[in-house]
Amino acid sequence: MWKRDEAVRPTSGQPAGAPQPTVQHSAGVPVSRPESSHGMEKDIVNIGKSVVIKGELNGSEDLTIEGQVEGTIQLREHVLTIGPNGRIKAQVFAKSVIVLGEVNGNVTASDKVDIRDNGSVDGDIVSPRVAIAEGAHFRGSVDMQRKATPPPQAQKPAPQQASAAPPAAQPAAAPTAAAAAGQRV
Repeated sequence: MWKRDEAVRPTSGQPAGAPQPTVQHSAGVPVSRPESSHGMEKDIVNIGKSVVIKGELNGSEDLTIEGQVEGTIQLREHVLTIGPNGRIKAQVFAKSVIVLGEVNGNVTASDKVDIRDNGSVDGDIVSPRVAIAEGAHFRGSVDMQRKATPPPQAQKPAPQQASAAPPAAQPAAAPTAAAAAGQRV
């Protein structure tokens, strides 16, 4: 069985060079990547032209779809690219969505939706940033909601102020609450 420590350890008296990153394939066999791929590597999964998926598609890596998907696509922290041959009939939830093919359904992105040349979206878009290229097709509504920062008034909820107030202010609030309770009885 392969162990990480054994792969890094030199087999002869010579000092070990920089260890090469490895990838576990589905067969469980580690495969070294070429030396030119050192640095930040990002996994991107491709769904080919002949692949048809019906149902729910969830993932935790960037995804490029060239085939057909019907149902729901959820890549909340990753980039979804619909290639030029991609045909999507789904509700889409991703960090960023790049459309080169066709999407029929609502698209929700936490970062950006980018409809490129010859891309097509028939559905509503919810994203803080939206780009529609000249030559793209879009039919629906756009909600460019801001990121998760609430407006300034919502950042000061009353219960947090009461707990953060000095002890002298808290007894003053107690008689008011007692008086209000007495009036209700």
